[in-house]
Amino acid sequence: MRSRYSAFVVGDPAYLLATWHPSTRPPALELDPGVRWLGLDVLRTEGGGLLAAEGTVEFTAHRIAGGERGEQHEVSRFVREDGAWRYLDAE
Repeated sequence: MRSRYSAFVVGDPAYLLATWHPSTRPPALELDPGVRWLGLDVLRTEGGGLLAAEGTVEFTAHRIAGGERGEQHEVSRFVREDGAWRYLDAE
């Protein structure tokens, strides 16, 4: 989760697509260069342990765009595939 947030911060859509589960991954991803990410608060995690196949992360990401502060609150689901965690979707 933190690595995906970092990819948004540095504007790396290739990493985001590479860590997205193939069943829900879009064909392309264009990030808004006018958004500056300010911080990430992980509010809750569920599952995702060493032997787990699934995990959930609830977070709030803080941003500024067009001079206005905002936030994105999400509960993201991840699945482990071939030993790597992949973003599946958001509840």
